[in-house]
Amino acid sequence: MVDIKFAYWIPNVSGGLVVSKIPQRTDWTYEYNAKLAQTAEEVGFEYALAQARFIASYGAEYQLEALTTVSALAPVTKKLKLIAAVHPGLWHPGVVAKIGSSIDFLSNGRFALNVVSGWFKDEFTIYGEHWLDHDECYRRSEEFIRVLKGLWTEDEFHFKGDFYRINGGWVKPKPVNQNPHPEIFQGGNSKAARRMAGRVSDWYFMNGNTIEGVREQIEEVSALARQAGRKIKFGLNSFIIVRDTEAEAHEVLRDIIAQADVEAVKGFGEAVKQAGSSTRERQGMWANSNFEDLVQYNDGFRSGLIGTAEQVAEKIRQFHEAGVDLILGGFLHYTDDLPAFGKTVIPIVRELKATRRTADELVGV
Repeated sequence: MVDIKFAYWIPNVSGGLVVSKIPQRTDWTYEYNAKLAQTAEEVGFEYALAQARFIASYGAEYQLEALTTVSALAPVTKKLKLIAAVHPGLWHPGVVAKIGSSIDFLSNGRFALNVVSGWFKDEFTIYGEHWLDHDECYRRSEEFIRVLKGLWTEDEFHFKGDFYRINGGWVKPKPVNQNPHPEIFQGGNSKAARRMAGRVSDWYFMNGNTIEGVREQIEEVSALARQAGRKIKFGLNSFIIVRDTEAEAHEVLRDIIAQADVEAVKGFGEAVKQAGSSTRERQGMWANSNFEDLVQYNDGFRSGLIGTAEQVAEKIRQFHEAGVDLILGGFLHYTDDLPAFGKTVIPIVRELKATRRTADELVGV
């Protein structure tokens, strides 16, 4: 049995999950997302991720704030673990600890957090916030997570860092016991992101990639976590297109790219240059992304979950064997594609057999 988790991108911003003018049966409103979340947990999804946007970008003119969105989805769902994305620098970790603890308490332990170090400079500068260079963003994010953990687990927490000070802080009520706090996710492909993940994060989100590219990241981050006396789990971003035939699925992909919003894609490409190519190692998110990759703004096409239900299920099995613990999916027509994936692909995945390396084998021990 392939024991892998499934998550979906909550479409809490307008424009869907592709930077394209292709018509989409997807909406960003609360009413739509409430029904979608209920459907998702019924068909086998365990997690849902609300992205964080504050101003228009790559066609996302309207945005529902992530923490607000998951707090609103909590009372209309029963099982779904709800992940909110937040940006250190736009939020104080003490405030997020309080909000997150409250959502977790009210949802009976179904809150999780995705700490996003930031790539969109304008979102910081419009609020008068200082823009840090790439590696400094990750240093701030690491402190942010250490503060969260301290406030969530200690009765009186003190912290003195370069970015944050906590003078005997606490949070009550505490989050529902999640061994020992709500799960903390993190993205980023750079060396700074990988080192941070190894030290403090519970989950490491990867942009879409090949089996080989995914395996390389998992091996490196697993080794870094082991050096810190920790273990970490891995999520992979994927844009999923399942159709009756492989040819039909790839025709959908060609249509998405053919109708790409060229101006918005190029604008997005300019905005994210600092995220990878500006790093010392010139390695990171979007550092090697081409125009077609950027049409799905987390390189989701690269994962190759495009084809028939059986083909997509087999590719998921291969990713699981490489060390992936969770597939984070985006869809073109959420109204149709998300429930169809749950009803057709997930059952096939559960029936497949996989041989997976242990954590020690991943780091060559």
